[in-house]
Amino acid sequence: MTPRRKVEMTGNCAAVRDIITRIGDKWSIYIVKLLADGPVRFNAMKRAIDGISQRMLTLTLRGLERDGLVLRTVTPTIPPRVDYELTPMGRTLIATMRQLGDWAVENAPAIHAARDKFDRRAARQATERRPSG
Repeated sequence: MTPRRKVEMTGNCAAVRDIITRIGDKWSIYIVKLLADGPVRFNAMKRAIDGISQRMLTLTLRGLERDGLVLRTVTPTIPPRVDYELTPMGRTLIATMRQLGDWAVENAPAIHAARDKFDRRAARQATERRPSG
């Protein structure tokens, strides 16, 4: 058996983890995909993203805006109109997310088969370890 090498958290690794955590979360992916076609109003976004609460949408948009990926524009009307759109940097995510999505779709059958195999083996091993009696 080969000894495992310890992975150090360098500055670059921590930065990558931080950014991947932001753009890889469940709601950010939906929002970037939705904004890929252009600006969207807050309420339209809430209706379009099934299962997201108003609070979670607000928090996710705020995080994406803080990271420079989304631009928030308030139009002073009654009631105020709030639109969101991807910034130029945010738009660079679209192709990467599409590639990752394509990879996931292409590999989903193999991943599900691997999970099933792993789960069967783990269940068999758990059964073998149980004391009889």
